[in-house]
Amino acid sequence: MVRISPLPESLAQTPFTVYESRGLGVSAKRLRARDLADGGRLIYLPAGRQLEIIERARVLAAATPGAWVSHETAAVLTLLGLPPWLGSCATIHLSKPHELPRVRRAGVTGHRVRSNPGELTDVDGIPVTAPPRTWLDLAAVLPLNYLIALGDQIIRRPRPGLEQRSEPYADKDGLRLLVRQHPNMKGVEKARLALDEMRVGADSFPETFLRLALLDARLPEPELQVKLDPDDPRSPAADLGYRRWRIAIQYDGAHHLTREQQSRDYRRDEAFRRAGWAYFKVNADDLAEDFEGAIGRIKRARLPRS
Repeated sequence: MVRISPLPESLAQTPFTVYESRGLGVSAKRLRARDLADGGRLIYLPAGRQLEIIERARVLAAATPGAWVSHETAAVLTLLGLPPWLGSCATIHLSKPHELPRVRRAGVTGHRVRSNPGELTDVDGIPVTAPPRTWLDLAAVLPLNYLIALGDQIIRRPRPGLEQRSEPYADKDGLRLLVRQHPNMKGVEKARLALDEMRVGADSFPETFLRLALLDARLPEPELQVKLDPDDPRSPAADLGYRRWRIAIQYDGAHHLTREQQSRDYRRDEAFRRAGWAYFKVNADDLAEDFEGAIGRIKRARLPRS
């Protein structure tokens, strides 16, 4: 039996480039061993193992000098939301500067783009478009309502205790500047339309979709993150509402199913109801019907049409 010498620890059970293996002294003969598979030009893979998106992105970017991860793949790596028909990353999206040839290899969707300083970041050492640029890159393929919702996530105020950041990815002025810097990009007109409809305060895509549905139903634009007592920083808050008419609306997503969150939700719900507010809770079932039933209930409250 032929004994296979072990790979260096940093290459074991992970995809790598031939450049990385040479730098660690791995021989060409070792690369032909049965525990490795050919991953295409300059790439070797652990044989028989399904790779995670981040692993594929890392090795493909490393094997493509001058390229960075972009578009749909960048949204996945930076944890931005995507529509259900995107996000599987059947191929990895790689971009290169406009003056260089487009990336052409199996498993890659290549792009040639113009980029400016500050439009890239990194995820675990992988060069990736920063969220604002990813938003603009995806403007060509996202429906307008999804582009608005993604933009709301870019400009919303993060929760430092949960997200390890204290500042939004961008503000609307910064996104307007980004759009002006790329006047010829496909989808840029849609990005301008989205900017007009984006608002700070939505913590999830469904919250944005609910706000847009209320406007489509010719109801007044709701406030976001409506505190019961605006002068109390610890006051309970609803996702959306109309202070003038004492109406609060809460979208309950999957994270509301935990026992701890349900206890907090109960205290918030009771506080609004004790204060005499009309209080509405909606969920994924309402989202599936475009909030039609929920909006009917809200209209029957004391809310005028615009």
